[in-house]
Amino acid sequence: MQFPPNFLWGAATASFQIEGAVATDGKGPSVWDMLCQRPGAVFEGHTGDPACDHYHRMTDDVAMMAELGLQAYRFSISWPRVLPEGVGRVNARGLEFYDRLVDTLLAKGIAPYPTLFHWDYPLALYARGGWLHEDSPEWFAEYTQVMVDKLSDRVSNWMTQNEPQCFVGLGHSVGVHAPGLKLPWPEYLTVLKNSLLAHGKSVQVIRASAKTKPSVSFAPVGHGSIPASDSPEDIAAARAHDDNIKVPGVWHRSLHLDPAILGVWPEDADRVFGAYGMTMSDSDLKTICQPLDWLGLNFYSAPTVKAGPDGQPVVVKYPAGHPQNAMGWPITPEGIYWMVKFHYERYGLPIVITENGMANLDAVDDDGGVHDPQRIAYTRNYLKQLHRAIQDGIDVRGYFHWSLMDNFEWAEGYSKRFGLVHVDYATQKRTPKDSAYWYREVIRSNGEALKRTDSLIGV
Repeated sequence: MQFPPNFLWGAATASFQIEGAVATDGKGPSVWDMLCQRPGAVFEGHTGDPACDHYHRMTDDVAMMAELGLQAYRFSISWPRVLPEGVGRVNARGLEFYDRLVDTLLAKGIAPYPTLFHWDYPLALYARGGWLHEDSPEWFAEYTQVMVDKLSDRVSNWMTQNEPQCFVGLGHSVGVHAPGLKLPWPEYLTVLKNSLLAHGKSVQVIRASAKTKPSVSFAPVGHGSIPASDSPEDIAAARAHDDNIKVPGVWHRSLHLDPAILGVWPEDADRVFGAYGMTMSDSDLKTICQPLDWLGLNFYSAPTVKAGPDGQPVVVKYPAGHPQNAMGWPITPEGIYWMVKFHYERYGLPIVITENGMANLDAVDDDGGVHDPQRIAYTRNYLKQLHRAIQDGIDVRGYFHWSLMDNFEWAEGYSKRFGLVHVDYATQKRTPKDSAYWYREVIRSNGEALKRTDSLIGV
């Protein structure tokens, strides 16, 4: 079960989830620091300090990545660590951290894949209006310029934003993520539009200023639906369930991807959201739609959909006892096949899976190991479906496991463990799980190890 010769294998993290040091060396606060202080907002009042203390343990963590055979590492940059006020004064010590991280990765033969924004928005800019402010796209462009000037002599692969559906929708409409707002639809749409403009301006900065030829993407949520059967009707219904906008909501894929990749504002978005007054001009779309080299997609779970009597999509309820992870998300390996297939057919870009993994109930055993056969089975089955997509002609170029190590899981605090590496938060001891050693062998064999049914522990 060989993957393509140049297929990229990696793991992913995010700055606020692992770095800690939230007020160290001149770092400014973020909206997540703010939300963590709000009673009831985060599980048991957990905060992002010390998280995994990666800020102080980075060198050892990169050595661990190399030991696990990673070819690439997707990380995010903390905007307020570099620009404590969000714009203007650069914090040299914060910038130097990412400079050292890139050098340390390259010295170990690991390709750096930075994401410019993974949700830790500068609190100083939030106080000025945040994503609602008309200047917010320019603020993001200024921040992008700082990072490109510093790192692009060694970094060629860039992602602008992670999961805009989450920081726009969960952060500004549902209110469960930072900054914890429940805005009315007109203001939500302003946040959406400004985030899209920020993405476009960021890509422009990267392409205009990068010192090495850049390869640019972003990493939206990879929504997909599984057809209930192989019938043309069910496949069409699953595709329509992903693409069509029927009611106002925050998860609609086409609200983010159609403007960014196709340069169009969906017609049904005008129909559903038109009464709320947002306009998307040709000039806006020209800024938003910048050429991308590939499409990053984060994927975990998908519904099953069938065609109803009228041909419209109907979600099929999973039976009692259907497997799920510790987040309560259904485990749906076939979903990754249909997700990349539908995205590739609609948008035509090469695809990299920028997140995929499972929360599990992991603990250190008496023998000192962390035995997580469920994660191994999960990842094996998802990767087999990804290989199926490649065999069917879909251009999939890489896979980043989420996550490298257990970390601060946003509103869930430290209650959920997604990592290939166990973290004891009291001592900061790292213990690679069985899945980490298994994944190392998958990487070494370029997928051939997926054919084996044992866990490959200790190889």
